[in-house]
Amino acid sequence: MTTTLYRPVGEAELLLIEQSGWKRFPPRLPEQPIFYPVMNEAYAVQITTEWNVPAYGKGYVTRFEVNTEFLKAYPVQNVGGIIHDELWIPAEDLEAMNDNIVGAIEVTHRYE
Repeated sequence: MTTTLYRPVGEAELLLIEQSGWKRFPPRLPEQPIFYPVMNEAYAVQITTEWNVPAYGKGYVTRFEVNTEFLKAYPVQNVGGIIHDELWIPAEDLEAMNDNIVGAIEVTHRYE
C-alpha cells in the first residue's frame, strides 16, 4: 500500500530530481533540517504559486508514492487551514524515504 504525497520544488531541485531518473529527492542543505512533503495537491499548488513563483520566478508541483508503512513513523502535522497537512521528515531520514518511493516522481503543475 502506498500514500500519495506532493512536494513544491524550484528549478534547481527539479533538475536534481530529473538527474536521479525521477526516483529521488536530493539531500537537504545544511540549513534545511527537515524535508516537508505535503498531503494534498491543493496545498502544494498554494505553496508554489504564493511563495516559490514570487521568490524565484518559477515553481513546480511534484507527486510521488511512498510505502505507507514507512510513513507511519511521521505523524501528519497541520500547519494552518484544513488543507495544510504535511509530514516532517528529518533530513537524516530522507535517503530511507527515497528508498521507499514507489514508481517515479511526476510533475503535475509547472509555473514558469
